[in-house]
Amino acid sequence: MTGHKTAVVALGGNAITHPDREDTIANQFANTRAALDGVVQLAREGYHLVITHGNGPQVGNAILRVELARGRAPILPLGVCVADTEGGMGYMIEQSLQNRLRAENIDRPVVTIITQMLIHPDDPAINNPTKYIGQFYTEEEAGRFASTRGWQMKPDGDRGWRRVVPSPAPCHTVEAETIKSLVDKGTIVIAGGGGGIPVYIDSNGNYEGFDAVIDKDLASAVIGEEIGADFLSILTSVDRVAVNFGKENQKELDQVTLSEIKKYHREGHFPPGSMGPKIDAAIRFLERGGEMVTITSFDNAGKAIHGEAGTRIVTD
Repeated sequence: MTGHKTAVVALGGNAITHPDREDTIANQFANTRAALDGVVQLAREGYHLVITHGNGPQVGNAILRVELARGRAPILPLGVCVADTEGGMGYMIEQSLQNRLRAENIDRPVVTIITQMLIHPDDPAINNPTKYIGQFYTEEEAGRFASTRGWQMKPDGDRGWRRVVPSPAPCHTVEAETIKSLVDKGTIVIAGGGGGIPVYIDSNGNYEGFDAVIDKDLASAVIGEEIGADFLSILTSVDRVAVNFGKENQKELDQVTLSEIKKYHREGHFPPGSMGPKIDAAIRFLERGGEMVTITSFDNAGKAIHGEAGTRIVTD
């Protein structure tokens, strides 16, 4: 590879917490180490890197701790819980990557940046909260919390009621200039954890937190756009994107163009609750200057960029 290419690598939620393993800190560290193979390959090849990550299970646990400590410790708003998980998970990824790079004699500094993502206070998503957070409650509890705490509550299948919050679109990474400066110098930056902390600009021109969650893949696309990244690598639990998923005519996609993936998206192949946000992020990144998006499993990050694995989405 000639020159320096920059990639944003988005680690899915299973990178640190596996649904089929006990969620201990020891297991989280083990999962993190196992998820970094593709990242290390890219670092070995000289890519400049930003690593983003999900935080769904972790922020849910943080909110549960807040609820269990209610009346005995200060109530932490959702934004602070996101910041807490950004720091804790960033530490796990940072230390695991530092140790791995040292073992392989790759001389690259690594740093975690607690990241704020600017949203628009008039985003229509704010009036239509859809993201479940926290634990399950009975219908009676849900009604009580709606009136006493101002929570918006919705049933989540047949398991009970849960709090829902909005998921507005990210507009700008507050720390983008700092992230770009570090990445351009070769530092591997961990940023945008859990989609970042949602903030808006109040009437005095100040940043103010907002109780919401931001999709981490969309946040990754915004970060990539703002630092001038060439590639966005979305790592998840599947090897490739598929159309007609679960049907007899299911087809896995190898390489497709931006116009082709947009056509598949319009046809409804990528539901909002599964692959949809990843495809939305891919489209946004490519429409705003990116060269390529890869979607694949954790250990295939490097192979996918070279066309040896995963789904590659390229500009027309």
